[in-house]
Amino acid sequence: MNRPDPSRLAPLAPQGAEGDAPTAPQGTKGDAPTAPQVAGASGYGRAALGLLVAVVVGGVVSMAGLTAIDTVDWPAFNSSNVTRSLTTAGQVLAIAILVVAALLYRYGRARLLVPALSAAAMSGFVTVTIGMPLGATRLYLFGLSVDQEFRTEYLTRMTSSPHLADMTYTDLPPYYPAGWFWWGGRFANLLGQPGWEAYKSWAIVSMAVAAAVGVVLFIRMFGADRGVALGLAVTTVTLLYASPEPYAAILVLIGTPMLITLTYALRGRTRAAEGPTGPLRGTTSWPAVVASGVFLGISAATYTLYTGLFALTAIVLAGYFVLQGWFAAGNKATLSATVRSRRRAVALAVIGRLVAVGVVSGLIALLVWAPYLWARITNTPASGGTAEHYLPERGSVLPLPMFGLDLLGAITMVGLIWILLRFRTRTVAVAMGAVVATVYVFCLLSMLMTALGSTLLSFRLEPILVAALSAAGVFGVVDIARWAVRRLGDVRVVVGALAVLSAIAMAQGIPGHLATEITTAYTDTDGYGERADARPAGAESYFGKLDELIREQTGRPRTENVVLTADFGFLSIYPYWGFQGLTSHYANPLAEFDKRAAAIARWAETENADQLVDALDRSPWAPPNVFLFRYSADGYTLRLAEDVYPNDPNVKRYTVTFDPTVFDDPRFQVTEVGPFVLVVRR
Repeated sequence: MNRPDPSRLAPLAPQGAEGDAPTAPQGTKGDAPTAPQVAGASGYGRAALGLLVAVVVGGVVSMAGLTAIDTVDWPAFNSSNVTRSLTTAGQVLAIAILVVAALLYRYGRARLLVPALSAAAMSGFVTVTIGMPLGATRLYLFGLSVDQEFRTEYLTRMTSSPHLADMTYTDLPPYYPAGWFWWGGRFANLLGQPGWEAYKSWAIVSMAVAAAVGVVLFIRMFGADRGVALGLAVTTVTLLYASPEPYAAILVLIGTPMLITLTYALRGRTRAAEGPTGPLRGTTSWPAVVASGVFLGISAATYTLYTGLFALTAIVLAGYFVLQGWFAAGNKATLSATVRSRRRAVALAVIGRLVAVGVVSGLIALLVWAPYLWARITNTPASGGTAEHYLPERGSVLPLPMFGLDLLGAITMVGLIWILLRFRTRTVAVAMGAVVATVYVFCLLSMLMTALGSTLLSFRLEPILVAALSAAGVFGVVDIARWAVRRLGDVRVVVGALAVLSAIAMAQGIPGHLATEITTAYTDTDGYGERADARPAGAESYFGKLDELIREQTGRPRTENVVLTADFGFLSIYPYWGFQGLTSHYANPLAEFDKRAAAIARWAETENADQLVDALDRSPWAPPNVFLFRYSADGYTLRLAEDVYPNDPNVKRYTVTFDPTVFDDPRFQVTEVGPFVLVVRR
């Protein structure tokens, strides 16, 4: 019996309509795959309802799990193995529930319950894997250090107001997509928490919901017996590689199955082996086109780099289908008018679908990008942004996870081999193969860009590469299992047991893999001036007193003050505007980071209050009315950052020192608090 192709109908069609049709419940003749069903309006309605259920179930389970974790006074992760042992126990329970869901589906029992049960188990898996190790701290992975400092600052900004705004600079539209942070702000408002405190919960809940949606999409396409395996594999490797960057993780979790939808949307209603269809009208799955466009639009509103990869993947797929249609139409030296007409019809249809996806995604992306693009179109001054100036060692080599001597290396190697063997006949192989090829093209382009003084930050794409290869690896393992059954007899129990144990082995290694990130969450001082490991807090413990003094001395709310400081953790905790950003790599180009740095250096050279006040009043940007310095024997200091790419590290720290006598004037109020000097302009 021929296997139905996974792309026979749209991936959002009723269960069983997917190309890789789910295996029939045990007891049907030959355990044959179920036949595809026709996807009508009711089918798409059920698909949409299923995704909504996944979102609700994922959110409820995750919030319930985090609430339960917060009710206990756990020991710190970096000084006890208690939370790690409970993490493993929770992971095993979640995987066991996923196995039950797959068996229920396999035996034809409670089929309507299976997607909701799988969504609950997957969201619980994410919650316990990340939430339990962080159970004794209010901070997320990496605490308030490194990149998490500016991410927390962004969420704090979006919590202070629903209006789109730059994370640091006043009166500027955001340069970094605000989608995940905007919703995080609403989440923080709902909980009544400051943005920095809600960051951990929002990161975990959003990833849990995305994992629930991802597994439901896989189940919709391939049935629960393979869908839960796909969801678990993708979720596990995503937590391993992308969890410190939660808005990237959600795109990997949902994007991996949506790449299959995108492939089908561009090719049209046909089997993978039959090639693309044309003309545009009558052969296009418009629900798949719209779904793909919506996903790419959400991606564009969330993470620019990943959107670039997904867009390039769409172009690669379109090019592949155009070539496939060209050669499938005929390859004789002299072609008939019919063949030429078919080639044109296929090419125009594929390109038309690509354009349609782009239009839908572009309209959604404008919800976030329109203010910034308008500012650039209207010639608002811009300079100093160096977001692409970063090249760590792993960005100078191609990521080849399939050659690792571990479980991840094994599953990704199986995935690579399966893609190479099946891409001519399986839609999934085409989709995963396209994104793998695109990642490597992206990496090579990034390496070549170094000759022009920049990069494409391709090292951040490794989570997508590993997720795609792992998903393909699941299909490879299924094919190997079938071969083993044919050669060795009914060894399904053995194969299933090994698969479950392998999943547990990979899952329980996640906390160890993230040990540095978790430890930092315990050693950093949080917004309440406490360290979760109960050690003495750092200088950040004075932030609360400084905040109180600023509001008292200025008589203004936080969002009406501009602070010049090098202690950017202060801006991560409180929604004050900053005069200068953390580094040029995270600065809005419209802020003119380089010119601001030069202005600060000139202010530090002023000899008296009159000169400083005059310089501040002539500033082309909103000048600071609050200065937060560090005290030193030489004066009041700011430790700022300078881009030194192509060096690695790419940031050079330098100190700017102000003469204390400049502020010895009635126009300034000076207060010393611990190692800090607070100067407020009256």
